[in-house]
Amino acid sequence: MATQANITVFDGAATPVSHTLVGEDILREPNGSTAVWREQLATVPSMAQVRYTQIKRKLKSGVTQTVARIEVPVMESVSGVNSAGYTAPPKVAYTDRYEIVGFAHDRSTETTRRIAMQMLLNIGNNVSVTTPAVAAGISADLHQRGQQVT
Repeated sequence: MATQANITVFDGAATPVSHTLVGEDILREPNGSTAVWREQLATVPSMAQVRYTQIKRKLKSGVTQTVARIEVPVMESVSGVNSAGYTAPPKVAYTDRYEIVGFAHDRSTETTRRIAMQMLLNIGNNVSVTTPAVAAGISADLHQRGQQVT
């Protein structure tokens, strides 16, 4: 089981930018846990920073649900001033969110979960050739091995 370490991720912009997400919190509950990372930029309000969340919980049916969620806030653009010369500070206009959600039966194996996850990733990335399965990293630990960070 991995510890909650920083995550470095590149965005998909025309000129890719590296984002470092810092472990912010781990919430433990009787049926699972939630781990949260957030970009920590001194010049941007915390609500406007990229967040990554991992959730692992056991559902009433006995199935284990795993969730990997990325949230990318988009700031509104500030333009103009009022008659007193005041310009309002920018705020979040909207947030784009994407999730990978897994449902694993107790009888499933790491191999079957890895195959299912890799097929989904290959479809999402338009991969139509043989490629090695992703078997490393915190998302693979969560979805394939069922291991949440500590």
